[in-house]
Amino acid sequence: MARRLHAIGTSGYESGFNLALHEGRLTQPLLRRVPTVYFVNSMSDLFHKDVPDSFLDRVFEIIRATPHHTYQILTKRARRLPKYFARRECPENAWLGVSVENKRSGVPRIAELVKVEAPVRFLSIEPLLEDVGAIDLTGIHWVIVGGESGHQARRMRSQWVRNVKRQCDDASVAFFFKQWGRFGSDGVARSKGANGRELRGRTWDAYPKQAATANRRMTSPESSAVAL
Repeated sequence: MARRLHAIGTSGYESGFNLALHEGRLTQPLLRRVPTVYFVNSMSDLFHKDVPDSFLDRVFEIIRATPHHTYQILTKRARRLPKYFARRECPENAWLGVSVENKRSGVPRIAELVKVEAPVRFLSIEPLLEDVGAIDLTGIHWVIVGGESGHQARRMRSQWVRNVKRQCDDASVAFFFKQWGRFGSDGVARSKGANGRELRGRTWDAYPKQAATANRRMTSPESSAVAL
């Protein structure tokens, strides 16, 4: 996607997928009065090693200055989370999450996430690439599960999803099933729209109890969602 945006001259992608700090975008949420759910860095990782702490400080200053917005921040650089927040407080309107795509790389990130005091800690188990086995959900408020999309997508098996769902139920953690992706529950490749997002004959759209206000914002006709 970054290569395509670079090829057509989209602003912000002059260097393709190389890391870039967009200073001019930091104040955009200040100008938006409508309560909005921002998915921060949808094309990048806010906690990348080359993003300086000073820039992170500015990001979180904006988050604190806009309490009517909700910010979902997902990272794979989980080890940086407790280091950064060791001397800083996480804003009340910032949700922190880590990607958990497999056992080797994904599951260890959970232990780093729970070291941080945050109003909402969430796991993005998407794409789910294998059975992640037993996971410790202590301190986790929300789990999102989904399959992979695209022509080179790998199949997600229903028993892997059920394993995560069962553990969420046992730990009273909100469970959100996003999609099957390219392969349906029957293993047949279709469009992700055709495969849908039902599990056991229904959809699962739970949100964390700690985020009841933000959830109302997300479902309000006056609200919106934005990927930064």
